[in-house]
Amino acid sequence: MSMVQTSTPVQTKRLGEALVERGLISPAQLAKALDLQQRTGERLGRILIALGAVKRKDLYNVLADVWGVPFVDLTQRRPEPHVLRLFDPAELVAERFIPLVWQGKTLVVATAEPPNADLAARIRAKSGAADVAFYATTEWDIDYAIRTLYRDTILDRAVFGLYYRTPDECAYTVMVPWQFLALGAAVVAALTALYLWPRATLIALNFLVNIGFFIGILFKFVVSLVGAQSEHVQWVTDEEVAALDERTLPTYTILVPVYREANIVSLLIENLGRIEYPPEKLEILLLLEEDDEETIAAARAANPPETVTFVMIPDGQPKTKPKACNVGLFFARGEYLVIYDAEDRPDPDQLKKAVVAFRKGPPNLACVQAALNYFNSDENFLTRMFTLEYSYWFDYILPGLDRLRLPIPLGGTSNHFRTDVLRELGGWDPFNVTEDADLGIRAAGHGYVVGVINSTTYEEANNHIGNWIRQRSRWIKGYMQTVLVHTRRPIALVRRVGWRNALGFALLIGGTPLTFLSAPPLWGMYLVWLLTRTHAFDFLFPPITLYVSLFNLLIGNGLMIYLNMLAVFKREYYHLLLFALLNPFYWVLHTIAAYKALWQLFTRPFYWEKTRHGISKFLDTETSTHA
Repeated sequence: MSMVQTSTPVQTKRLGEALVERGLISPAQLAKALDLQQRTGERLGRILIALGAVKRKDLYNVLADVWGVPFVDLTQRRPEPHVLRLFDPAELVAERFIPLVWQGKTLVVATAEPPNADLAARIRAKSGAADVAFYATTEWDIDYAIRTLYRDTILDRAVFGLYYRTPDECAYTVMVPWQFLALGAAVVAALTALYLWPRATLIALNFLVNIGFFIGILFKFVVSLVGAQSEHVQWVTDEEVAALDERTLPTYTILVPVYREANIVSLLIENLGRIEYPPEKLEILLLLEEDDEETIAAARAANPPETVTFVMIPDGQPKTKPKACNVGLFFARGEYLVIYDAEDRPDPDQLKKAVVAFRKGPPNLACVQAALNYFNSDENFLTRMFTLEYSYWFDYILPGLDRLRLPIPLGGTSNHFRTDVLRELGGWDPFNVTEDADLGIRAAGHGYVVGVINSTTYEEANNHIGNWIRQRSRWIKGYMQTVLVHTRRPIALVRRVGWRNALGFALLIGGTPLTFLSAPPLWGMYLVWLLTRTHAFDFLFPPITLYVSLFNLLIGNGLMIYLNMLAVFKREYYHLLLFALLNPFYWVLHTIAAYKALWQLFTRPFYWEKTRHGISKFLDTETSTHA
């Protein structure tokens, strides 16, 4: 490789004119791009790529001439290994360059940014080079080279980055020693008490379970009522969205992790194309597992626009969504970042609403969560109950938590982050199988808040019991992991977030799996009594326990049914109203999933139960209806 270019090349041409001269774009395409540039303030090259007017490689070949430097194709010319050790890969991603080779005391680098004296000075200071010589290359080439050449480093950071930095916040250790000892001591104490004082112990356990139910139901009821007060409140109005100046809109990164979802990749590309945001300011990273050849082939066959970048996730354990998202975060360049699942169909203006919410929100607003709902709610019993549950959760519980300023566990998709804060928090925990809920709680522990926005992303509700059990057991196992992680230092937790937030966390994240796990003994006793009308269990119910138990049976179940009924009103799902009466039967499925989750917590804590998508018969009809 022969180099003569020094570190201060001179730009001699205008990009648009050079592209027209070479016949790569027409004057009409240039005029359209310049008009968009006037409106959005974005670089001309990015606009032309987003319009599909020019291929990325052709554009950068012309940019090389404009910048007065040669062009290099990094798929053909690989950097020499010893020069890579001069720089951290995160620095290369941020600065958009990569070192290629030494020529004497001159370091040759490839850059996707206009070469300038400041960049050359930073490279000289870091490398000790006497001078820097530039090549031009594409952003895609640089990211590809970094993913390939720093593969092991990127994988290590994606998997163990949080653990290396703050091991107490990572689920890699399932239980710390004192938690093991406390659990063992509790079991031994309970068994000993049952042996020595069986009657008193059973009464105490029965009372504790029932009082736990009572407190949990009351907590959710109060939060839901507070959330209901916000039913007609628009956190972000249509007028505020319309008033946005596109020139001030930031670059937005969209992460889409997909695994074994070849059947819906083309639909994914179509849904992302409906987002109303300047495409030249969108960075869409499709996160593909490198061993998932079928999905990779389907993604290529979908012929996505140039704004979509394939990011191959290095194969390695644990094979989880948060690990893939951490790799995506490593390459993300947007000021804001959002996660979407493969089958998601977000409201078109959701990104703009998130921008408004961040600008209106307090400085410590780290994330805003959009609501999730389902386009196949009427498919069967399971999808109807799923829709009631999610409508209640996202339309009432989360707004209630937001108004009460309690920690908000995030949903697995449509959570919008400040990218710098997300990096500060350490990204996602790849060992926590409910990484979203964990991240929401971790943000609260670091003094950040999570908000909600009045926007909805429509997903595919689980329509198969086996698939539902796999998904729900993973979620409940993740709640258990989150409780174990954030109670490792309970006194420190209370000092950081206060008694109020700590109690809210315990009731919502800790109370949910405990409620599901403790339900079967109570159901069993009631069922035996109902069938035999014997008084075998009367001794377990002294007056105070009896009153609490009757409240839970009659009023508590009634309140939970009422809350599910409440869920239909905001979205006018009145046809689902009577299905709320079946909520106790839906709880049986939760209990089965909870016991499976508890078993896996000790046997396969990091195992990610894959949820199958694209199996609904409503998928094609519903998406075409909303096209």
